[in-house]
Amino acid sequence: MTDTSSPSTSRRGFLRSSTAGAIGGALASQISAPAVASGTGVNETLKIGLIGCGGRGTGAAAQALDAGSDVELTAMADLFEGELQRSLDILRKRSPEKVKVGPDRCFVGFDAFQKLIDSDVDVVLLTTPPGFRPQQLAAAIGAGKHAFVEITAAIDAPGVRSVLESAQLAQQKNLGILSGFCWRYDYRHRAVAQQIRDGAIGDVRAIYATYYRGSLSHKYHGERTPEMTDVEWQIRDWYDYLWLSGGVTILLSGGHSVDKMSWWLDDEMPIRAVATGSRVSPTDGNTFDNGFVAYEYASGIRGFLGCR
Repeated sequence: MTDTSSPSTSRRGFLRSSTAGAIGGALASQISAPAVASGTGVNETLKIGLIGCGGRGTGAAAQALDAGSDVELTAMADLFEGELQRSLDILRKRSPEKVKVGPDRCFVGFDAFQKLIDSDVDVVLLTTPPGFRPQQLAAAIGAGKHAFVEITAAIDAPGVRSVLESAQLAQQKNLGILSGFCWRYDYRHRAVAQQIRDGAIGDVRAIYATYYRGSLSHKYHGERTPEMTDVEWQIRDWYDYLWLSGGVTILLSGGHSVDKMSWWLDDEMPIRAVATGSRVSPTDGNTFDNGFVAYEYASGIRGFLGCR
């Protein structure tokens, strides 16, 4: 893992070495560290493009703009113009000198992601609902862009295969992919992980992780209005629909805990898993709001994940 504790670690140095944790531990061994930031010299501005302008996208863009003095947001894309404009207003108020998004760089619609990728950005932030992620990542890597990929990278087997192909292509093109998994970069968790590896509690035979949180639903997007089509409503309320979220309880929220388990087990992948889940409170969509997974590893270790 890259040591991010050193104060001398530069943003571009991070870009050169960040892919050790790309897309989570399962893919880390398949992705090499990029040697350069695409199309930029050490004294040039790094141009960021945001695809998906909701709350997570706005937060990711704000964090990217904090990475250094020579970073600018130059393009934004979203299915909905209102979401894009709200995000743009927030980011302009927060970092007015770094947001250089003109009307000609605000892309709206289902093809907005491709229009942004076709612009002159160096890095794209992919923060749309994850059902769209594999296609957008493939387009970004195909166009030679570095990518930040919010979790999860895919929601089904075809999507996972697509992401694996994109990861391999990124390696060939010397491009960086960084996922939204966070615990590998948290100093406290890293310190605990090192103590465990040093034998502080003996040999690890089992690991138990949880992700319990409040409701995630359309309260963030308002109620459905009469003029909304089914597709528009489902995309706005994407947490509740499997074709968009893959299941917010385990795949999205619990994904952080799954990645932590993998990391603390040195990225050993399970050989078998048995899961249960159900719906208790959702009134829309078809996702579960609770789940439990038991993992078995070839080493004999057992893993357990509880989410709700």
